[in-house]
Amino acid sequence: MNRKAVITGASGGIGQSIARHLAAAGVSVLLHANTRRSAAERLAAEIADNGGSADVVTADLGNIHERDAFVDLCWERCNGIDIWINNAGADVLTGTAAKLSFAEKLETLWRVDVQSTIFLSRAIGERMRTHGGVILNVGWDQAETGMAGDSGEMFAVCKGAIMAFSKSLAKSLAPEVRVNCVAPGWIRTEWGQQSASDYWNERAVREALRGRWGTVEDVARLAVFLVSKEADFITGQIVAVNGGLAGYDQWCPQNSAASDEAT
Repeated sequence: MNRKAVITGASGGIGQSIARHLAAAGVSVLLHANTRRSAAERLAAEIADNGGSADVVTADLGNIHERDAFVDLCWERCNGIDIWINNAGADVLTGTAAKLSFAEKLETLWRVDVQSTIFLSRAIGERMRTHGGVILNVGWDQAETGMAGDSGEMFAVCKGAIMAFSKSLAKSLAPEVRVNCVAPGWIRTEWGQQSASDYWNERAVREALRGRWGTVEDVARLAVFLVSKEADFITGQIVAVNGGLAGYDQWCPQNSAASDEAT
């Protein structure tokens, strides 16, 4: 039987790549978007052209009322869900949001990244208990080690909360539902491609033992494995995909001022 997956934040970056890889593996995907529905629709058309199955649904996951309706809609649209991936996150590093205050950025991240992950996971997890399923969340590799600067502080708070929640939820939903969390490192998403300064480009390369930026495909390949049947005995885990974190701070202890460039 064909498995069915929901990917939040599937209109670009990591979410888009995960959707492509899942569809290529024969999974029917429901793509979530908020303001970028047209990008999600183009991806759905691309997947269909390649022989896959994809549909699009929109919702503002920062709105508690839309979250509840979103879960109901996804469950009904898919007639049951096997895989749920919480990838949606607020972009506070590029565009107009980059000019927000620290407090405003933190509040946005808390609503969109943390609260939506918690509430969506709990709601879909209870439904999955009847037939089993997999939930995959997205954290951050440096939430555990720390990173200086405004961005490091706010992302450590939010992604660290998601990682801790994922471990607890895995225990709550066991044994019927598996819950894991990927923790990406320096991944060249839109910010890395368009806004990262020379400082950040150098740091991303030097901080990975592999000596390069990570790609969205690196994250997608791991995500597809973790939600697959081959990973049936893996749950309650935080799995880093970062090329091996070397630790840039040990070489550049004066980086705290530079690290605020992205805030």
